[in-house]
Amino acid sequence: MRFLESYIRTIDALTERTGQAVSWLALLLVLVVVYDVFTRYVMSSSSVAVQEFEWHIFSLLFLLSASYTLKHNKHVRVDIFYVRLTEKQRALVNIIGGLLFLIPFTMLVVFASWPFVNNSFSILESSPDPGGLPYRFLLKGAIPLGFLLLFLQGTAEIFRSVLVIAETPDTTPAE
Repeated sequence: MRFLESYIRTIDALTERTGQAVSWLALLLVLVVVYDVFTRYVMSSSSVAVQEFEWHIFSLLFLLSASYTLKHNKHVRVDIFYVRLTEKQRALVNIIGGLLFLIPFTMLVVFASWPFVNNSFSILESSPDPGGLPYRFLLKGAIPLGFLLLFLQGTAEIFRSVLVIAETPDTTPAE
């Protein structure tokens, strides 16, 4: 049990630090979009690089904050049934969902994206558009990284649920 608790603390700390760092990308994204809108509609000028930068930031924000979202229990779920369960029953649902869906899916994406990312790094891929951003291979590298972080947080959540089942008496649904 000590190993599980230590693993959970370590992954939670990693996820928390990553989430806090990545959260600044939301502010950067807002600033870049405001700049893009201003230059496009007020200055009648547009930049491919700025537009690509917007979706690069959004991609990083999405990929690297998924584990933080899972840690804080803010992911999408059908709560109409889940909230009526006891703490132990919810832990069991979390274990089953994690083992059947989350862990296999994250592993699939990490392994399936590896050739795609490796190819991008081998050719030092950049934007094919004139005026686009270089270093697209770095953005593609965030795909397996984001899903690896999600995998690690998913295992921590499964272990947390195992501890809940092992330590909690079955009671009425939590409020």
